[in-house]
Amino acid sequence: MERTLELDSLTFAAMLRQGAVQLGRDKTVVNDLNVFPIPDGDTGDNMLMTLKAGCSVLENHLGTLSELASAASSGMLLGARGNSGVILSRIFAGLAKGLKDVVEADTKTFAQAMQSAVNEAYKSIPVPVEGTIITVLREGAADANANSDLNHYFETLLEAMQLSLDHTPELLQVLKDAGVVDSGGAGLLSIFRGMNDALNGVVSEEELMPSTTAAPQVELDKFTEDSTLEFGYCTEFLLRLMRSKVDLETFDEQVIIDYLNRVGESVVAFREGTIVKVHVHTFTPGVILNEMQKYGEFLTIKIENMALQHHQSTNQNNASFKLPPKPYGIVTVASGEGLINAFRGIGADEVIAGGQTMNPSTQDFLDAFAKINAQHIFVFPNNKNIKMAADQAAEMYEHAEIHVLPSTTIGEGYYGIGYIDRDNPNVDEVIASITEIMQSVVTGMVSTAIREAEGDQVSVHTGDYVGYSGKQILSDSHDRETAAKALIERLGAASRDVMLVFFGEQVPQNEAEKLISDLQTQYKNLEIMLNNGAQPVYDYIFVLC
Repeated sequence: MERTLELDSLTFAAMLRQGAVQLGRDKTVVNDLNVFPIPDGDTGDNMLMTLKAGCSVLENHLGTLSELASAASSGMLLGARGNSGVILSRIFAGLAKGLKDVVEADTKTFAQAMQSAVNEAYKSIPVPVEGTIITVLREGAADANANSDLNHYFETLLEAMQLSLDHTPELLQVLKDAGVVDSGGAGLLSIFRGMNDALNGVVSEEELMPSTTAAPQVELDKFTEDSTLEFGYCTEFLLRLMRSKVDLETFDEQVIIDYLNRVGESVVAFREGTIVKVHVHTFTPGVILNEMQKYGEFLTIKIENMALQHHQSTNQNNASFKLPPKPYGIVTVASGEGLINAFRGIGADEVIAGGQTMNPSTQDFLDAFAKINAQHIFVFPNNKNIKMAADQAAEMYEHAEIHVLPSTTIGEGYYGIGYIDRDNPNVDEVIASITEIMQSVVTGMVSTAIREAEGDQVSVHTGDYVGYSGKQILSDSHDRETAAKALIERLGAASRDVMLVFFGEQVPQNEAEKLISDLQTQYKNLEIMLNNGAQPVYDYIFVLC
């Protein structure tokens, strides 16, 4: 086999695509490494969708290794989903930094870029935890042989990453207790295995399938031949700045941003390398597109009539950009039609469809921010695995102060939003009040166990219904109602005043109503409110305050 001495952009593009193909094959295995014994593992899905977002820009890219790595990194930045996806995007951002201005990389240059990836990954996590994806990356990069050709470097890199992955349960007790290795590290190893295959000329013929996320439904009857264009067009594009049109070294993208703010609304624009990402609301997208071609050429364009946009908070929300900015706006995340409607009912401006197993991307948050004309936007992720994408979007957004609240459950988000004092001009006091109420809320959930496990005085059997709060397993039973009642008792329902109950898509309404009737008999002083959340994964969500 011919050995590879230098890595060029075409080979690296093939490596990224094959990495995504390999992870696509392995994603179910990666998902199933979830330490918690319920079907909410989504690490493989999140990493795959993030990597696909990076690969999607490659079709329109020709250039040096440096330029390709930067473009792929930018795509991953916007497409990052879940904590594992955000970390993966930072890994490739670090790799791109290490390859800056590199036309072709020899082994030592690539090894140095891998160290840059390690540094960027560790910087992306406020409190780095060993025994995770960052450990597998760091130890793999440290032990790979950089004094050889690239093929041997990758062979030793994979060996070191595998050894590191196998060792992760010794570094994290939670992995050891569950009998699994770290899922993020396993996903990263899968990607690099695919990259190694492409480096050695083994490229799969199978297509890189698009994300399985459901496409938004367009209701064409919302805009007929007799309609008036009332809300304008949501216009998004990627503009590649062209050396033939601007001086890339001195060009200031603020020229573009100032123009967009003069002619449009809800502008989000930022530059990554030679690419400018733009979101703008306008009645004349053609005029804007013509103006933009003074500076470069388009990589992608998306124009949507906002009367047809699938967010059914439609006219009120889409028209809000015409009004003076309000003090506070609210973005949250929920899955299930009933839960989404419940959040809208208590005042959320934008509810991003997602949650466990469907983590929204950085771009999803940016799009939601752009639809709200507010001085301050409160973000309720309602899930620890969503917060990093929200934080990343908050850092990128420049048209409002973004405050990502520490809501880790549906219950915390619901009560946090419900208790926002919209008349208080002191944002710090408002945040303090939100945080205080969230700390008083207890959320419990019931789901189905996918493997055996040991909880707090509870033995879990595969196929049972398991009740838990946070990561603490509190009940287990062959019967869903029994598991739910035991969970509620251990959550301290007798000492609480109010309990919200959201039943999931797999629970018949008459079963939920019977459960509530029994609970009202048992807890006479507890006000119980039943809602059809229609959420996946969780048969019941109980919120006590």
